[in-house]
Amino acid sequence: MILERTNNEILVRLPADVDLTELQNMLDYLEYKETTSKTKANQKDVDELSESVNKNIWDKFKTQRKLK
Repeated sequence: MILERTNNEILVRLPADVDLTELQNMLDYLEYKETTSKTKANQKDVDELSESVNKNIWDKFKTQRKLK
């Protein structure tokens, strides 16, 4: 593995035989850390937003499928 820092980014070079699923999981985690690094939201805010989004998605799905 080679780690290199440039002016604007950090480059990571890995051998081609690295497990892509594990690599994708790591990249997803790093993206999450980058996205949330400057947030002022707390866990309660996140939980409330998540609950609201899930309810809205489920309501839309039920309406589209004509479910009760």
